[in-house]
Amino acid sequence: MPLYEHIFMARQDVTPQQVEAMVDQYKGVIEQNGGSVDKTEMWGVKSLAYRIKKNRKAHFTMFNLNAPAPAVAEMERQMRINEDILRFMTIKVEELETEPSVMMQKRDRDERKDRERRERDGGGFEGGSSEGEEA
Repeated sequence: MPLYEHIFMARQDVTPQQVEAMVDQYKGVIEQNGGSVDKTEMWGVKSLAYRIKKNRKAHFTMFNLNAPAPAVAEMERQMRINEDILRFMTIKVEELETEPSVMMQKRDRDERKDRERRERDGGGFEGGSSEGEEA
C-alpha cells in the first residue's frame, strides 16, 4: 500500500479534546477503508504566518498513513466538509519516519532549555546581597 504523511490544521478555538475527537474520526475513516494510521503526532497550537479564515493560530496534527488512495481521498473529502479544519496536506512518501518528527524534536529541545534555565536562575539568590544594597 502507498505511504503518506498527512498534516491538518484545526481552528484555534476548538478544544484539545475536540481535536482528539477529530483524530479518532479520521483514523476511523482510514481504517474502515482498509488502511492504517502508523503514527499520530499532535504538535499543539502554533502561530500561522498569515491569517486563514480569520485565525492567527491553529492546532497542528500529523498522521503517518499506510492506506490505499481511496481511503485518503475519503478522509480529505470529510476534512473539506468540516468547518473546524482550516487546511490539510497529504504527501506521498517512499518510507515513513519511525522517530519523532522535527516539530516534536524542537518541542523536546525547547522544554529542556526552559528546564535548564529555571534550574540555573532559581538557585542563585541565597545568602548574597543584591547590587543596590550596602552591607
